[in-house]
Amino acid sequence: MSNSITPILMPKWGLSMKIGTLSTWHVEEGTEISPGDEIMDVETDKIANVVEAADGGLLRRKVGKEGTVYPVQALLGVLAPASVSDAEVDAYVGAFEMPEIEADDEDAGPAYEFADLPVGRIRYAERPGEGVPVILIHGFGGDLDNWLFNIDALSEDRPAYALDLPGHGQSVKTVDAPDLALMVSTIVAFMDSIGIEKAHLVGHSMGGLIAGQTAIDHAGRVASLALIASAGLGAEINDDYIHGFVDATSRRDLKSKLMLLFADSGLVNRALVDDVLKYKRLDGVSAFLTALSANLFKGGRQAVNIAAGLSKIETPLLVIAGADDAVIPASHAKAVSRADHHEIAGAGHMVQMEQAGKVNELVKSSM
Repeated sequence: MSNSITPILMPKWGLSMKIGTLSTWHVEEGTEISPGDEIMDVETDKIANVVEAADGGLLRRKVGKEGTVYPVQALLGVLAPASVSDAEVDAYVGAFEMPEIEADDEDAGPAYEFADLPVGRIRYAERPGEGVPVILIHGFGGDLDNWLFNIDALSEDRPAYALDLPGHGQSVKTVDAPDLALMVSTIVAFMDSIGIEKAHLVGHSMGGLIAGQTAIDHAGRVASLALIASAGLGAEINDDYIHGFVDATSRRDLKSKLMLLFADSGLVNRALVDDVLKYKRLDGVSAFLTALSANLFKGGRQAVNIAAGLSKIETPLLVIAGADDAVIPASHAKAVSRADHHEIAGAGHMVQMEQAGKVNELVKSSM
């Protein structure tokens, strides 16, 4: 069988993903594909997103059918040069051992782990590896699954961790004085609890504010900073989004706010809305988000600006913005002149999801 045949497989986005639905093919058989080309849409129980080609080549066979559910690592397509015969492609497809869809995988071990910190119990995901770790910090109202499309790529060369901040995800909900100081102390305590002396910090939105303030207060603990659609770099913020998200109690109201996060509002599917609505209905969440938003974002203004502080430290700094960000102006990314700035087209506030390949490449090169 030819060594020139390259498979296109169902990707794995996040620890808990076992299956995905191939929603739409964007390319036809006979198309010459380059790495990074958008080739299909895949929908999980969390979100729908585009799949970018990991390899280049001639698309000889579309094995996966639109609207069909496949397990992670299932064969969806075949790349091969024209010199490879149809018979060889058919033989490859026929010999490929397709993984089975299993309801439960007892050998997989726990998807998430928990750390008991002074603030309370914190959930986190871990990817083991060697070298200085990277810690991924989500934004306001988010959780560690906001890094579904990033954690595996960023862990190729080092350990990677993503955590649920206090008041978010499956972490502790009842805390005193939810503010920036609490979040910074949580990051440092988390690092101490798992024995991390120094880490690369990657923060999205409010997570960028937290990562930046951690570097300002604890410069010796931070190897590099990557701030994505970051808060804390300017005064303006979309107050309609912040307070609309906090106040939303129905699926319809919440969906209209979540759509503000993406340049492509079609990425906000029913499963994503239901997942966030379920979180918002947990005991303690409403009070926590109300108090936190009052401390950090009030009246369409951000209460904390870390741009001056970031200018005074020597920590390597990458700042990424989505060109179509409707929550925080993309222009804020240029607030720190010493930073490496990048504005990514075709992305809104959730730039690390909408343009994951570009974001992953930039972050990896900055560490």
